[in-house]
Formats: sequence, C-alpha cells, structure tokens
Amino acid sequence: MTETRPAQETSETLDSNAHMTLTERYAAHNYHPLPVVLSHGEGAWVTDVEGRRYLDCLAGYSALNFGHGHPRLLARAHAQLDRLTLTSRAFYNDLLGPFAQGLAELTGKEVVLPMNTGAEAVETAVKVARKWGYVVKGVPEGAANIVVMEGNFHGRTTTIVSFSDDKVARDEYGPFTPGFRSVTYGDAQALREAVDDSTVAVLLEPIQGEGGVVIPPEGYLREVREICDATGTLMVADEIQSGLARTGRTFACEHEDVVPDIYVLGKALGGGLYPVSAIAANHDVLDVIKPGTHGSTFGGNPLAAAIGHEVVTMLAEGEFQQRAATLGGVLEERLRPLVGRGLAAIRVRGLWAGLDIEPGGPSGRGLSERLLDRGVLVKDTHGSTIRIAPPLVVTEDEIGVLVDAVADSLA
Repeated sequence: MTETRPAQETSETLDSNAHMTLTERYAAHNYHPLPVVLSHGEGAWVTDVEGRRYLDCLAGYSALNFGHGHPRLLARAHAQLDRLTLTSRAFYNDLLGPFAQGLAELTGKEVVLPMNTGAEAVETAVKVARKWGYVVKGVPEGAANIVVMEGNFHGRTTTIVSFSDDKVARDEYGPFTPGFRSVTYGDAQALREAVDDSTVAVLLEPIQGEGGVVIPPEGYLREVREICDATGTLMVADEIQSGLARTGRTFACEHEDVVPDIYVLGKALGGGLYPVSAIAANHDVLDVIKPGTHGSTFGGNPLAAAIGHEVVTMLAEGEFQQRAATLGGVLEERLRPLVGRGLAAIRVRGLWAGLDIEPGGPSGRGLSERLLDRGVLVKDTHGSTIRIAPPLVVTEDEIGVLVDAVADSLA
C-alpha cells in the first residue's frame, strides 16, 4: 500500500513550477496569474516558495489595506477561533451586535446587513433597492429599474454581469436579468435623462477600480446626489474597493462631501483574513427587509464579526486614512515625472493609482511581468493600464522602491 504524505509536507517540498503545474491541472482556469507562487506575507511584503520577497502593490484588490498579518487582526481572529466561529443567524451571537454598531457609527448609518463577499453585498443592495422601490416609492410591481455606469465592475454573478459591458465576463452567460440601464460614467446629463418614475436606484463606484482607477469629474458625485434627491431615487455607492481608507478618506464619497443612501462594503472589511461584506443604510431603507426575505448561512458569523469589529475600530482611529492621504501625495509626486516617459497618464487618489502606458510601450500584462522580475507585484487591466494599491502600512521608502521599479521597467 502506498503511503500518503500529509498535504502540508507535500506542499513544502514543491517548487514554483510544480505548484503552478498542479494549480493549472486541478483548479479551474478562471484566472491568468502572474508566474509567482506566494507562501508568506508580512506587512507590505510577500515571499514566494523559493524565498524571494516582493513588494505587494495590489493588496488583494484593496482587501489587504492593513497589510499581511496585521498583529491586531491576527490576535482578534486567533482569540475568536478558540471560542466560537459559526452559529448561523438562526441564533444571536455575542459579536454581531458590537460589530453592527461599530460599522453603523463608522458609516453614519442606522443599520447594517452583513454578508460575505463583495458580490453578495451588491446583490443585497439590488434586492433592497427594488424592494424599497415597490414598498416605499410605489413603483408598479416588476417595473423597477436601476441606473448603472458604463465601465462598471461590481462582481461576476449572473445578475451583476447582466449590466456589465465587460464582454469576457458577460458573453455566453445569458439570458440576463432585466431592469438595468447603463449611462456614461461621469456624465450627469446622461444620468438625468435615464432616471424616470420607475427608477429605484443609481448604482455606481465613486472611483471605478477595475476600470483602471477612473476618477469622475469634480462635482459629479454631488450631481448624482442632487439627481437622486430630486427624483426620490436611492444613491447606492459601491465602496468595496474605494472605501475603508484606501483613498485617504474613510469613503471615497467623502471627497465630495456626499453621503449615499446605501454603502456597499467588502474586501478590507475582512482585514485580508476572512470574507466580510455588508451594506449600510438607514431604517427607512433597510427596514423593507423582513425575516426570511434575505439571508446568508455565514453572514454575520462570530468570526467574521470579530474581525470586522477590529477593522472598524482601527479605522475609527484615523491613522490609515491619514497614511493613505500623505503617502498618496508622495506617490503622485514621484509618478508625475514618468508621464511622457513611458506613461501616457496617471490617476491617483490616496494610495490608489491607475497608470496608462504610452502607445508603443509594453502591454499592461507585459509591464506587470517586468515589475515582477524587479520584485514588485501589480495587476493590469484593459490592455494598457496597470493598477497600484499597496497596503496602507507601506512606507515612503517602499513607495520609492515601487516608482523606481516602474521607471526602470518602462525604460
């Protein structure tokens, strides 16, 4: 009989090529990863199975705002693992109430509805907006529409790809969910023309992350708020990537002093340890949800609530917002000289940047691979753009390492 070695021992004996081969053979090909196999992370740095270190400038698409293995988050998770991890919402637990209170206070809202992934939170916001439209606004049953933005990214569930213009995510997955209207992002007049008496919500990202860190024109979010107020329509802000200190404010909407009716949150809410998401709103919106109308086996579980509460507590202290604002200024200042020297344009808001590569230069994937060779991890999007989102614990010297690597890779 052949002896089977423990999985952990087997994993530790494999090199990068063996790991990549194993993954490609047994894991579905729904991603096209860069050729690096990571095994350890601390702060803003990760290490591969051969022991080479990399500066992580993707941070799990902003899920790792607090870095890899933040001591406060690890301590809170470890303590909760020894106590209670799951009860389901069939019962109360002693962690959900404090977490919900903390998140409600952080958002300035009255109540939260916890879920797990960002896509689930978006789906929840869609359901709540439609229910609110029928129960409160008085839209005829089945007639509700939600206005969304071209270039959006809210996830890849069937309903969400129904209003995506990303052909890779959308093609051959129909029939699609009806009830969505798409308008040009940043065009307030187009939004005015799209909203009618049956519009229940306007769903948008304050900054389009997957689109390449696309920042709307100054004043656009205020105009969206005004249009929603004038038409009795909910403003729903997907702050899954842009929120929780990434842009130098707790929420990206704060850059225009705008408060949406519904915040959609995820990624960093779980501290990079565990999937935690939620929507936050006032009672006049979220009270349309009654027992049995929406739920989740894992949403609001004790482990998630413990981690989420610690995240909220850390954010309430303001340190990470300040770091993102200050170091974001350093990042923009150091990137600016590269425009015209390999970069066609840069867009920076806090510690979040989109870099457009000049025609004739490498592709976004190509530049990402060059940066990988120089010990920096980033991700491409839309062919000729890369996104930069280091953990908010990154230092000024590490920002210098990043920009030097970009300049060297472009040269």
